Amino acid sequence: MKSLTKVIIITIMILLVGFTLVTSESTKTIEPANISEATTVNNDESTENTSIVNYIERGNMYASWYGPHFHGKTTANGEVFDQMAFTAASKTLRFGTLLKITNPRNEKSVIVRINDRGPYIEGRQLDLSKAAAQALGMTRRGVVKVKVEQLSLKGVNFPVITLN
Repeated sequence: MKSLTKVIIITIMILLVGFTLVTSESTKTIEPANISEATTVNNDESTENTSIVNYIERGNMYASWYGPHFHGKTTANGEVFDQMAFTAASKTLRFGTLLKITNPRNEKSVIVRINDRGPYIEGRQLDLSKAAAQALGMTRRGVVKVKVEQLSLKGVNFPVITLN
C-alpha cells in the first residue's frame, strides 16, 4: 500500500509539472519549487482550457508545523511519519487529499498530502511537516495564516486509500 501511494503522488506531481493550460492572455512556466498554473499563447486560433488540474479554493487557514518529536512514529493513516516529506495533518480532510498551500507573506507554495490527524490546538486547521514549513519559510514564526487550495484532476477519480 505504501509504494502504491507513493507512485500515485509522484505521478500527480509529474502531471502537475508537465501539463499546460491554453489561454490567450499570457505565458507562464512551471518552476519545480513553485508550482503554478501554466499557460501558453495560441495565436489566431480558438483557445480552450486543456488543464487537467482543478484548484478548488478552500480559503485561508492557520497552519503550524510538526516534525522532530513525531519523526518515525505512526501517523493516523498508518504510515510512518517522515518530517522531510511534504505531508500535513487535518482534523477534517480525508487522507490522501492533496493541497496547495501558499504563504501570502512570501508567495511560496508547496503541495502536501493529508496523512495524519491534527492539529489539536484551538484555532489551527493544519499541521504541516517540517519540510513543508521550511519550503514555505514559516519555521521561525511557527504559525502562519496560509491560502489553501485543494487539487483534483479533471476526469480522474483516484481512490483514496485509508488504513484504519
